[in-house]
Amino acid sequence: MANEARARAEDLLEIIETARDTGKIRKGINETTKAVERGIARLVVVAEDVDPKEITMHLPPLCEEKKILLRTVPSKNELGRAAGLDVSSAAIAVVDAGEAKKKLEGI
Repeated sequence: MANEARARAEDLLEIIETARDTGKIRKGINETTKAVERGIARLVVVAEDVDPKEITMHLPPLCEEKKILLRTVPSKNELGRAAGLDVSSAAIAVVDAGEAKKKLEGI
C-alpha cells in the first residue's frame, strides 16, 4: 500500500514539473486559493506535512464546491522542488497541464 501511495505522489509531482515547464502552475496557499476560487485550477496538490493543518483546511471544501480535483503528497519540500522553488510549498495548483494533460486526465 505504501508503494502505491508513493507511486501516486511521484505521478503528481511529475505532472507539476511538466506543467511548470510547458503549462501554468500557481505556487503557495494564496495563489492556489485564488486559482480555485476563480475556477481556473485543474488540479490542486496539498502537502500532508503542513503545520499547522489550519493553513490548508479550507482547500478541500473549496475544491469540492468548485469540482476541482484535489490530491495530497507526503512532503511540502518535494512539492516545492517539483514547482521549481528553492523553498517548500504547502500547496500548488495546476492551471494548465501543458504536456502533462494526458497524465492529468488519467488521475
